[in-house]
Amino acid sequence: MLKIILQALRPIPPFNEPARDLRIQNVPLWLWQRDILAPYVNKELEIASQEHLPQLHDEMLVYRDNLFFDEFYMREFIRLARQRKRPSRAAFSIDDLAFREHALPLSSSYTQSGSLYLVDMWYYPNGPEADADPLVIDMQAREIGYYHVPSYMAGQRGDLVYQVPMRALMAIDCWTHVFIADGVFGLFARGARFEERLKSDLPFKLGLIATALYEGRQLLECSRLVQIGKNCVIDPHAVIHGPTTIGDNVTIGAGAVIENCIIGSNVNISQGVQLMLSVVGDGTFLPFRAAMFMTTIMENSMIAQNTCLQMCVVGRNTFIGAGSTFTDYNLLPATIKAMDGYDELKSSNRPVLGGAVGHNCRLGAGLIVFPARMIESDVVLAASKERRVVDHDVKYEESDHHKMRNSHLHKRLYPRKGIKDIESW
Repeated sequence: MLKIILQALRPIPPFNEPARDLRIQNVPLWLWQRDILAPYVNKELEIASQEHLPQLHDEMLVYRDNLFFDEFYMREFIRLARQRKRPSRAAFSIDDLAFREHALPLSSSYTQSGSLYLVDMWYYPNGPEADADPLVIDMQAREIGYYHVPSYMAGQRGDLVYQVPMRALMAIDCWTHVFIADGVFGLFARGARFEERLKSDLPFKLGLIATALYEGRQLLECSRLVQIGKNCVIDPHAVIHGPTTIGDNVTIGAGAVIENCIIGSNVNISQGVQLMLSVVGDGTFLPFRAAMFMTTIMENSMIAQNTCLQMCVVGRNTFIGAGSTFTDYNLLPATIKAMDGYDELKSSNRPVLGGAVGHNCRLGAGLIVFPARMIESDVVLAASKERRVVDHDVKYEESDHHKMRNSHLHKRLYPRKGIKDIESW
């Protein structure tokens, strides 16, 4: 089958990069797409979004490169599309809870058609045709809670639950979609599939128990659930619960607690670090007592000691100083808003949500960042009497390094691109 990739050039703030270059599940999105589709395609072609599809008579899969999908969705989509033997376009019903609650808010990539939302993914059995019938695939959402809080708090903010899909597809139009793809549609979904298999697959369950007994470990700590790469040094007093994946050359110190995470290669996790439902990119350094809950940090970044990030996304080559806190909860019961794919402030549809930091940022110690705030790539912030609390989105023009004597030492690597810049690519 021929795979045709349509370019989505709109940069995702605050990273100022197209979605295809951002890391999802600790790999660039374009590489994730390639690996998922490898069993189905034998050749590919990438074209600009305004170009016409080549008039070939081959079996084709056409999709825009800002889409995140997993193997379970693609397996079902291709199976049903081939069974139909006619042009098909991926679509969601508004009644699909995982789509409605998590993929649709803040999005700009879906085309509404009645009660359906069409996705930029097509299947053509004999080359491109003018019309394609919607192919609706239910993501099989499971309602899963993620906070144990007093009922009066949940009553004010709504139930603290996610609609976790067993098979996932969504467009990455803003930073919150990176958070959803990594956490809800990634790690949460992996855990949910594990629980489902544990209930229904008796040989799998018996195999896990046998492995745990043989290794003398608790079930969630056995090697079938905690996959560890080469040349890793892990202190015996660290607690690691699966399903967790750890890359090569990783060091984990005493007292670290890791639950259902993806840890990249060449990562240093110091004593007392706490990681839960988080994605830690290659080359990351986490000094002692750093804490991450449902947070993504991309490659070659550092989160200093006693810093807490909840439901955040942090770009590559970024430093966040000691004792900083990214809050995820409005003190007053106001709607948490975030920038959508059109750079408009809209409801995030989340009762709690952290913030986003771009690439190549330097944040000093002791900062407090309000929910859903963005700090653009290449920004330097130092805590001071004037700015210890970040209560609005911070652009590059507001970076503190402009006021510093050696400002030339901090290079701007990810400049903001406007619509005219995109059209000239």
